[in-house]
Amino acid sequence: MNGRFTISQSVFFTFKLPKMTDDELIQKIANTIGKLKVLELGRILTEQQFNLRDLIDITFHPDKPLAFRAAWLLENMFLKDADVFTDNLDYLILRFPEVTNPGCQRHYAKILMHATEEKDTSPVKQKLNSLDLEPVVEQLFDWMINPKVKIAVKVFAGWALLNLRQRYPWITDELPAQLQFLMRNGTAAIQTAGRKMMKELSS
Repeated sequence: MNGRFTISQSVFFTFKLPKMTDDELIQKIANTIGKLKVLELGRILTEQQFNLRDLIDITFHPDKPLAFRAAWLLENMFLKDADVFTDNLDYLILRFPEVTNPGCQRHYAKILMHATEEKDTSPVKQKLNSLDLEPVVEQLFDWMINPKVKIAVKVFAGWALLNLRQRYPWITDELPAQLQFLMRNGTAAIQTAGRKMMKELSS
């Protein structure tokens, strides 16, 4: 023995962090965070199988900036792995009409836009097809009509509605009028998006 303590390379130590609680997550997003922090938190929550219903609830927190960060986190987790949401889509759809926070509206509309453009064979799309989406469609139209809703929300809402027109054919009759109204005095962004959507509707 030379007195030196050695550990065989074949021995590994695995440290598993305790599952994050709702309060701990709230503390982590209570102050301004950047994109890298959002991505890292999303990775951790996915690995720990964090209850997404709890995250959805946090997007309705009375502290609007905190709720916005929770919605931002929710969207990024969806974009990273949409299938993770399959078992919680019913709850997200249930609470969708309750979204009034302007910052959260953007992320919820974007999630719906991406969810509705998923392939029919995807678990997310199959789950959506089993749910009643009429309250969501009505909310999306309300956001497009409401002058106080931000343009980005209206654009995402428009694309989500466009994706749902096969399931709800009456969307094809209602959406063009809303797009034309928005394009009449709209920004360059809404003009571009509106023309693309109108082209899709006429094809």
